[in-house]
Amino acid sequence: MAEPTPHRNEPRRRPAPLLFEPAEAAADPEHFFDLESIDDPRALLSRATELTHAFRAAADRAVEYQAMAAAQLADPRRFDRLTAADIAERAEWTEDYAHKMVEFGRDLMRGRDGLGPDTI
Repeated sequence: MAEPTPHRNEPRRRPAPLLFEPAEAAADPEHFFDLESIDDPRALLSRATELTHAFRAAADRAVEYQAMAAAQLADPRRFDRLTAADIAERAEWTEDYAHKMVEFGRDLMRGRDGLGPDTI
């Protein structure tokens, strides 16, 4: 994990939209969100920076959803609950990281401010 997840009370910045690329464009290894077609280095830097922020924001948000799902799967009230080892295997994490993600997810669902599981 690169950066901690923002605190819940901090406003989320609106990242540049991530548009899905057509299959034929995605199949071209030189094509990446049309960046290769931008000739002006200032415009290229600007758009590449927008994409960087958008990908980071998307990754942070996805981690929050992973954590909440892990917490729900580990909930002792569930008859079909999973162990941390089971969650770790499904998510391709270590068991220790799964424990941290379960706790992070519980904090998120309780609405508490907190840092991402990589900073615990």
